[in-house]
Amino acid sequence: MRIVVIAVGRLKQGPERELAERYRERFDDLGRKLGFRGLDLHELPESRARDAATRISEEAAAIAALIPDRSVLVCLDERGQNIDSASLAAQIGRWRDEGVPAAVFVIGGADGLSPELRRRAKLGVAFGAATWPHQIVRVLLFEQIYRTATILAGHPYHRA
Repeated sequence: MRIVVIAVGRLKQGPERELAERYRERFDDLGRKLGFRGLDLHELPESRARDAATRISEEAAAIAALIPDRSVLVCLDERGQNIDSASLAAQIGRWRDEGVPAAVFVIGGADGLSPELRRRAKLGVAFGAATWPHQIVRVLLFEQIYRTATILAGHPYHRA
């Protein structure tokens, strides 16, 4: 199974990008042994439309074009579940074991994700009730994806 992250907005060079890349590399090293075929990142430019509804719609179309067939969609959304790491790992492990070709995690732009994308999602995930900048959400997501691999591998990184 491939893990795909689609993010509206680009991370500039700096500590956030370096940390996200570190978790991505760690996942790739461990993930291959667990049946994962890598962690792909697609960065999309933010829409420049004048109104929020049009921005959300344009970004949703760009996101939808990158979602592979037969994949499961996971939206990072403030309305999503506050799911613990072990439960997230178990869900990703089930999808892998069921032969799902890809799990696609989507991080929306400043205006959020379209209702249509949220409806299509098999899972909505929130990292708490706070609103986070997309740069931090990406680091948190990559860390949780790496943590998923460590949990599935029985590695001591996750000490819950």
